[in-house]
Parts: sequence; C-alpha cells; structure tokens
Amino acid sequence: MEAVMPLALSAAENAEMPVFPGQKGGALSGMSLAMLLRRMKVTTTVHGFRSSFRDWAGEASSFPREVAEAALAHNVGDATERAYRRGDALEKRRKLMEAWAGYVGARASASNIRPFPQRGVR
Repeated sequence: MEAVMPLALSAAENAEMPVFPGQKGGALSGMSLAMLLRRMKVTTTVHGFRSSFRDWAGEASSFPREVAEAALAHNVGDATERAYRRGDALEKRRKLMEAWAGYVGARASASNIRPFPQRGVR
C-alpha cells in the first residue's frame, strides 16, 4: 500500500520538487543525506529531523498523539485498534504539517541556514 503524505500549502506549490533534491533530480536518499550531514560536520542526524518534529508536536502543539504518530508513518495502537481504524487522518495530518511549516518557517533566516556544499566540495 502506498503511503499518502500531506504537504503544507507552501510545499504543495512546489510539490514536484523534493525537499532534499538529489543529483539526478529525484529525492536525496536517507543515506545520502546522512553522508552530507557528516561532510558538513554537523551533529544533526536524519533521525534528528524526525525527532525534532515529534518533540514539537507533542510538547508545543495541541495535535493528538495519534495524528503526530501517523504523520511519521508509525503504527498507532494495538492490533485490534489498527484493525478498526480505517481512515488515514489526511486532513488532520495536513493541518499538523501546516503548523509545523509555520513553526519552522518563523525561525528560518538567512543567518541560520547553511547551504548544502556543492558536489565534490568537502
């Protein structure tokens, strides 16, 4: 089954462009992103991006735990609950991602964004 991931409206405007574009126009793989972060000599991990989102959703937002977990494509509840839960909470997840985009966007400025190094530059 294919996962349906909601995009914040700002991201949906450029939906065909990956958040982390790879060399050949597709999305950057998790391993490639990890190697890039290592070359940039930052202590951030790929999992850290997801963890930051989950911490924010649980501590700074009023979205239910189940919506935050679904946004991370985690299984929610036990086998019985999952058997009865048929929906995908797409609109709730979309609202969550809009709020996350607003939170992250409000903190981004030219002074705290590091560009990815060009290929071959270390």
